Amino acid sequence: MRAVSPVALLLALLLLTGCAGFGQRDPLQVDLVGMEPIHGEGMEMRFNLKLRVQNPNESAIHYSGIALELDLNDLPLASGVSSQDGTVEGFGEKLIEVPVTISAFSVLRQTWNLAGGSPIQNVPYALRGKLGGGFWGTRRFSDAGVLSIPEPIDTP
Repeated sequence: MRAVSPVALLLALLLLTGCAGFGQRDPLQVDLVGMEPIHGEGMEMRFNLKLRVQNPNESAIHYSGIALELDLNDLPLASGVSSQDGTVEGFGEKLIEVPVTISAFSVLRQTWNLAGGSPIQNVPYALRGKLGGGFWGTRRFSDAGVLSIPEPIDTP
């Protein structure tokens, strides 16, 4: 039986230690902070979503592309992609703009759901996406909550 050299053992130990600590990063905080209408085709609606991406980690995040999906009332509403690239510095933040599309079918689904008697005061939403970063660097994010729409005020 062959003996393992100390150098090979040390390299294997360093490799295992490095891989174990590689995935220990805090999740990104992504908030929708703005929405502007942009030109669409036919019956689609398009918006430029503005996302504030906060990186609570020491190391910078380099990304090349972003993709996202937005659900409203547990139904798909919008999706979008952008090939822009950039960096979110460690313990920093960046505003990223992503064009999204709302298809006519998405609007019909939402309308049909609301016409079915679903309450309109508290509407659940979910935002999911990823910042592309290659094989090891892709960072996924999500946010969910409830949109509280105030009831109309009765005027005398």
